[in-house]
Amino acid sequence: MRQARIASKQVSPSNIKYERHRPEQTLLYQIIKRHYPAFQSPMAMQGRPLPRYIQQEFEDYLKCGLLEHGFLRVRCESCHHEKLVAFSCKRRGFCPSCGARRMVDSAALLVDEVLPKQAMRQWVLSVPFQLRFLFASYPHLMGKALGIVYRAIATHLIHQAGFTHNTARTGAVTFIQRFGSALNLNVHFHILFLDGVYIAGFDKKTQVFRQVKAPS
Repeated sequence: MRQARIASKQVSPSNIKYERHRPEQTLLYQIIKRHYPAFQSPMAMQGRPLPRYIQQEFEDYLKCGLLEHGFLRVRCESCHHEKLVAFSCKRRGFCPSCGARRMVDSAALLVDEVLPKQAMRQWVLSVPFQLRFLFASYPHLMGKALGIVYRAIATHLIHQAGFTHNTARTGAVTFIQRFGSALNLNVHFHILFLDGVYIAGFDKKTQVFRQVKAPS
């Protein structure tokens, strides 16, 4: 896919430069590699070992981008030049490289293929601690709660525009975050909502967008 996309844009091979990411040279990697074992052992001795998902985040991050943990050999079909591309951890925790790549890929997909070119607004919903544990244990309840939140915001936007559910429609994309920056359990929703509604045009065949005022 990426090779086809580069070719379609007619990018000159001489202008494409790949530099392998070297996480072992970053300050974050050096701090974690040095202090994580010393932090893990006392916790286990106290009878409070780190949850397995946190251990997995650390262990996978320490392998991310290092050739000794696996790589692909990429070869140019025209000049036969070769590059080694190290495997990434693809974790959703604190790996800066994988997090940035996922963010860019998701944003490109939304902008190019999903979202209309209309005004958008981000709504963030955080929940009390009791609901965080409930949602983490029962994801289907989290889905029902998200449905309630969507209907509440959609109804607000439709009424703000002066219409009803029978005459107007809106839409949203939601990203569910399960952890905070410290890898603590913190289920919350990031919702990209259309900042307005679509109504039928005069010909009843086209859709017209009506933006609403910003929330007070």
